[in-house]
Amino acid sequence: MLQRFPLPIATEGMREIVWSTLILGALAAGGAWLAWPLAVPFIIVWLWVISFFRDPRRIRTYRAGDLCAPADGTVTEVSELDGYDGIIGPAWRVGIFLSIFNVHVNRAPVSARVRAVLHRPGEFLDARHKESGRRNESNTLVIEPDPPMPGPLVLRQVAGMVARRIICHAKAGDHLAIGERFGMIKFGSRTELIIPRRANTEIMVRVGDAVRGGLTIIARQPSGQAEVNVGLTGDENQQVSAPAA
Repeated sequence: MLQRFPLPIATEGMREIVWSTLILGALAAGGAWLAWPLAVPFIIVWLWVISFFRDPRRIRTYRAGDLCAPADGTVTEVSELDGYDGIIGPAWRVGIFLSIFNVHVNRAPVSARVRAVLHRPGEFLDARHKESGRRNESNTLVIEPDPPMPGPLVLRQVAGMVARRIICHAKAGDHLAIGERFGMIKFGSRTELIIPRRANTEIMVRVGDAVRGGLTIIARQPSGQAEVNVGLTGDENQQVSAPAA
């Protein structure tokens, strides 16, 4: 993440930013030469490209058992599942749709060790389509939360009709802190989180809710500890423990 700019920018977008600056800059200059209002649409598109790759630094306090949103967007699915590959027993699935105006950085929902990363080619249906999660190109992470959080969890980056490139920096064996950025999906997409369904599992969001990656708590799992994680949800993370009340 480039932090020296007024708006922090995801380094994954530098190629698109450079090309859009060259192409849209030339078009804007040509439009302005004919009549200055003709340059305005090209400038607006250029500003949107810059905004799309924004990567805000986020800070919040987590309680033991918290799972934060892995992406910005709108909740489009909260489903109970009888089972899911990689999950033992019943599960909850929370699907988040990322529009072209959302931050597209993906963040770890919980502090965890990455057990496996699997990329699967597929179609490019609209990310709001009910079949998009099953049929679209996707990248799946199976992660094992730090004890005593139950696991494993499944985290999926799903391409959309416009999104054609999934970026994942996490590899099997890596440890991710809650809220830590691990990748992004370019230009509209869907992110899914599948978690074990325990007797005391709480889903904190509903369909239609707006969520922010690393900030919104979307679920809580029974943990049995009073640990509090104070996360710096950008490129750095720190954790502190609070004594039990």
